[in-house]
Amino acid sequence: MLTFAFGETCQTPCALLLGGFDGLHAGHMSLLAAAKRTGLPVVLTSMFGGKGKQLFTRGERRFIFAKAGVFAVCEAELGDGLRAMSAEAFAEKILSSIEARAVFCGEDFRFGKDALGAPELLKQYAKCEVFALPVVKADGKKISASMLKEMLEEGDMRMSRALVPGYFVQGVVEHGREVGRTYGFPTLNLTPPPEKLLPPDGVYGGICATPRGEFPCIVHFGARPTFGVEEKMIEVYLDGFSGDLYGETVRVYPAERYRGVEKFPSKEALRSQLERDIKRLREHI
Repeated sequence: MLTFAFGETCQTPCALLLGGFDGLHAGHMSLLAAAKRTGLPVVLTSMFGGKGKQLFTRGERRFIFAKAGVFAVCEAELGDGLRAMSAEAFAEKILSSIEARAVFCGEDFRFGKDALGAPELLKQYAKCEVFALPVVKADGKKISASMLKEMLEEGDMRMSRALVPGYFVQGVVEHGREVGRTYGFPTLNLTPPPEKLLPPDGVYGGICATPRGEFPCIVHFGARPTFGVEEKMIEVYLDGFSGDLYGETVRVYPAERYRGVEKFPSKEALRSQLERDIKRLREHI
């Protein structure tokens, strides 16, 4: 998949999708499906540097877009230059640098300084037809990145169902303290990306995708008070896996929150709780 920065040229005739695209949710998928029906390669814009943390990092988004069959991604940084750019200047710049034969966006798409630009303005600058599609709703509410972020911050992992291929955290397996091995639960250790929005600290059941396949897993987000470690990390126990994955890239898909972070009086007490977590995992995953 090709990636290029905002303002660089893409001369391949394409169907252009305009939006922030912090990953792909159900609303985005309706746009992508419409663009694919043109038979043209699909190019979309992806914005970084907005308010708050992101559902998906740059590397995670690239994985998602490539898996969804996107041909190229125009990556735009929302620095002072882009934030201060008028809607007219934004429309002219993006539409003059990409060889769009059809343009797609949501009917609520806004762009430019103070978000004054709307789809009608795009139609004035585009040399092709512009399709502003209706927003997609669930339970009467518009599906949006902000709505999904709110659900995630509350620990409501149902939000993952609206995302393709679901909410995940991608990282490279690091060497850790290897304390888990001493009580029978060796774990993968990942450092949380600073720009990544994570679920509330706690223990979750889910799936981990590795170069050796997918495994049910228990995921711990946060500090490890039982061992006096305040640093927040991501620890992942893979059920049914043996070996090591140091230096490998894995993706962790937390599906259900089991409990919060707890301080156990001993390793034995922690092991007993983890055994209960594993039983729950095997019953539901």
